[in-house]
Amino acid sequence: MSAAAVPAGRPTAEPLPPAGLTPVPEADLIFPRPPVFDDVATERRHRKERLAAALRLFGRFGFEEGVAGHMTARDPEYPDFFWVNPLGVSFKHIRVSDLLLVNGDGEVVQGRHRVNRAAFAIHSAVHQARPDVVGAAHSHSVYGKALSATGRHLEPLTQDACAFYQDHDLFDDYTGVVNDPTEGRRIADALGSHKAAILRNHGLLTVGTSVDSAAWWFITMERSAQAQLAAEAAGPTISITDENAKLTHGQVGGEFVGWFQFQPLFEQISRTDPDLFE
Repeated sequence: MSAAAVPAGRPTAEPLPPAGLTPVPEADLIFPRPPVFDDVATERRHRKERLAAALRLFGRFGFEEGVAGHMTARDPEYPDFFWVNPLGVSFKHIRVSDLLLVNGDGEVVQGRHRVNRAAFAIHSAVHQARPDVVGAAHSHSVYGKALSATGRHLEPLTQDACAFYQDHDLFDDYTGVVNDPTEGRRIADALGSHKAAILRNHGLLTVGTSVDSAAWWFITMERSAQAQLAAEAAGPTISITDENAKLTHGQVGGEFVGWFQFQPLFEQISRTDPDLFE
């Protein structure tokens, strides 16, 4: 078929590159890096956009359970304050303008909705105990809840699960809905310096030095919990050795990796749900 006969709308084949074409220098290839900000207003807007996008993704992935679940972003100017999703608004509908700014006493200082008391109890304690944490995520996802009911850690059964090898812990207690700040502090103590905790009979909690990494750690931890439960239901499992699990953790468990893994998801939700930026 000649080029003139190609149906409308169908691109013509591009010619093959000539032999010996010089490779593109690696420095000229696209490779995103975490942004650096010159002012807090721009950084605040960035964190809020990432938070709204991550919440939309959680809704898309089915991590909602009624009004349960919350994600926070520390404010860059007022480190004792954090941005959080409003109580009673679907993850799928969250916009930047819906986010609440909450102070250290759990009071809403910007926003139109009430704050989830459990969100304040857990996240305020985590942000206070961990100055390095910018983002924190907790939701009642199905496989996270199922794994939490076993009272066991995430095992190094897959490469992805190794991101949490010796980098998560178990809050081995359940005393009801977390409305008391004292209970939040106990959860923060169980989290320690790790990126994640399994809250027994409750679900998963992940944190990161960016909203992006905190969200990604939750997504991949939920999927790793699903893989573990499926593998164990199928029969005996084979764990990755301690040596190789530690090596793999160093390859897939760093904060830059967590940030980077989130970028395709952010681009996806940005294109399909542009109203989230309103």
